[in-house]
Amino acid sequence: MIIVYTPKGGDPEHHDARSLLSSEASIVARTIDMKWPAVKEGLREEDLDAMRAVVWILKKRHQANLRYGDFDPGVDDMVTRYDKGEVEEWVKSGFGVSAADPEITPEQIAYALREVPDAAADPDHARAYIEKLQAEAEAEGKDPEPVEAAEAVPELTTSATSTSATSEPSTSDSSPTSSTSDPTLSTS
Repeated sequence: MIIVYTPKGGDPEHHDARSLLSSEASIVARTIDMKWPAVKEGLREEDLDAMRAVVWILKKRHQANLRYGDFDPGVDDMVTRYDKGEVEEWVKSGFGVSAADPEITPEQIAYALREVPDAAADPDHARAYIEKLQAEAEAEGKDPEPVEAAEAVPELTTSATSTSATSEPSTSDSSPTSSTSDPTLSTS
């Protein structure tokens, strides 16, 4: 996940949250009183505290005396974008849908992924990768790397518009928390 911070009157700065060391991630989590998984989810949702803390700790690498209270960007000065690896994973998953449903064409998948470049740190790479996988899928007549339908196109959660559909209400007679088996304790 890339955080793009554009200070008032300045050039955009790209900060890669994946470059954090575990000690830095711990400092971020303690500073904003969140567990690291919640911070990562906050980045996907463009949570201001999560973005601010990650950018602050990354800026501290070059400005050791920078205090969290002194780094106070405007609410519109930061956005999150997907890095190349995340974009490629997302696009592969999208084209994997055709393995689960051969009625869906590569053209339809490419159309469904049309907003991915807007959510990418490198929109040109995202567009080129979509075109590449679309061409491969059309040449083969199906998805080059099938994935399970449950792993299909992840929901877009950045400031780009979401392409996921809303879920339908359940038609099950059981309650959402009912179970037909005894609960077990996970040891993992």
